[in-house]
Amino acid sequence: MSNPSGSLTKLALQKFKKNFWGVLSFWLIVSIGLISIFAYTIAPDDSQNANQMHLSIHSKSPGFKVTLLSLPSELDIQQSFMSKLFFGKLKTDTEIPISEYKIDDQNLVYTEYASDGLTGVEKSIDISRFPNNDYLSYIKQKTFIFGTDKYGRDLLSRVLVGSRISFFIGFIAVFISLVIGILMGSVAGYYGGKVDAIIMWIINVTWSIPTLLLVIAITLALGKGFWQVFIAVGLTMWVEVARVVRGQIISAKEMQYVTAARALGFNDYRIITKHILPNIMAPIIVISAANFAAAILIESGLSFLGIGAQPPMSSWGAMIKDHYNYIILGKPYLALIPGLCIMLLVMAFMLIGNALRDALDVKT
Repeated sequence: MSNPSGSLTKLALQKFKKNFWGVLSFWLIVSIGLISIFAYTIAPDDSQNANQMHLSIHSKSPGFKVTLLSLPSELDIQQSFMSKLFFGKLKTDTEIPISEYKIDDQNLVYTEYASDGLTGVEKSIDISRFPNNDYLSYIKQKTFIFGTDKYGRDLLSRVLVGSRISFFIGFIAVFISLVIGILMGSVAGYYGGKVDAIIMWIINVTWSIPTLLLVIAITLALGKGFWQVFIAVGLTMWVEVARVVRGQIISAKEMQYVTAARALGFNDYRIITKHILPNIMAPIIVISAANFAAAILIESGLSFLGIGAQPPMSSWGAMIKDHYNYIILGKPYLALIPGLCIMLLVMAFMLIGNALRDALDVKT
């Protein structure tokens, strides 16, 4: 006996695979997801929050090269592999950009890098400061592929680490919105009457408040921070899910399979979760993809306003906030690079949402 559910799923998957932009967006989202997880492994600056500052080389153009001298610290900090992977290295070494160096007796004499053609300060350090007097291992040339920001931090590393917030806020915010939205929408649509009226009143009141203002109010109530923003965005996005679920359940509860389930004596919880919800998942999946994109944009706006992720944590929205003045100062890439990253991720979620809508359309 054939499995119609499996056949429909296979058919939808085949339709999705034929959508070029949908497949491309899917792999782009997967790639950004992997980058966000392994950001510290990929990033040239693997310190916590990619926060190694070199003020003497601030705001340098993409492809800028400089020689860095690392002065080893006497502190020995033990850190697990998982801690390094998810939170970055607790670096205590001091990195100094230098323009030249030489050995004078038992001293390493170096000239600090100075921009704008100025002469750098000459300093010296005893070679014994380096393990086994191997100073050459601590002098390396570094290329800043995306250049440096206004604090002299590696812009590429900040972009890679900043992808975590923009990517994961979508998952957490959509998860919160789905839990609340499906619960409220299911109860309102299935029971109707006064229950529906009360829940619709709550939905309409919530919907009447501008999203950004509501997020700001929740953020201020919960406090500034990483998780507070995730929760605040999720608590403002459940309304769309609830309205879609309510409308779908109002239509589905009059279907014959629901009447048959009632006749067999199944309770309301089983009818909603086992019979109705699986049949209305298509529009929920589509609106979830749109909510992913909306969550990323809201977080970027909050970070731009200074309410989102707090320094020194890296965030694409905060990077735009820090450097938007540079657009008219001849270095627009400092704001455009994180802006393009936001645009690509949001566009990918919107395109995959459109592809899923077409693939799950029962009429075609």
